[in-house]
Amino acid sequence: MAGAIAKMTDELISPILRELNLELVNIEYVKEGKNRFLRVFIDSPHGVDLDTCAAVSEKLSEVLDAHDPIKEAYFLEVSSAGAERPLKKYEDFVRSVGKDVHLTTYEPLHGSKIFEGRLTEVNRESVTLLIKNKTKTASVTLPFDKIASSRLAIIF
Repeated sequence: MAGAIAKMTDELISPILRELNLELVNIEYVKEGKNRFLRVFIDSPHGVDLDTCAAVSEKLSEVLDAHDPIKEAYFLEVSSAGAERPLKKYEDFVRSVGKDVHLTTYEPLHGSKIFEGRLTEVNRESVTLLIKNKTKTASVTLPFDKIASSRLAIIF
C-alpha cells in the first residue's frame, strides 16, 4: 500500500515540481505510532527554503484533496532533502562526483558493509570512492547492484 501511495503521489506532484523547477528526491508514506505521514523531500541546484516547501505543500495538498488517493487521515510534510540527501538515481551519483558520500552494501565488500569517502567516479556499473583511513588513502570500487543505501555525507 505504501508503494502505491508513493507512486500516486509521485504522479500528482511531478507537474507541480516541474512548474517550480524543483526535483523530487524521495517520497515516504509511513506509520509512526498511531499517526500516518506522507513525507515528500524536494531539492534544487540552489537549495530549498521554507517558503518553497510551503508553496509545494499547499499545491500538493490541493491536488491530493481533489484526487483523494489516501483514505485514512495523515499528515503531509514537504521538506528539503537536506545536506545528507539520499542518492537514489544514477543521475544523483553523477551530480555528486567530488562530494563526500556514505554507502552501505548488502553484503561485506573489501571487508566492510559501510563506506564513507569522496565519490571520484561513476559509471553505469559501479562507483569509486576515495576513502581516508587514519594515515592512508585507498580507492574502492563498488558495483551498483551491491549498494543497499546511499546518501551524501558530512565527513569531519
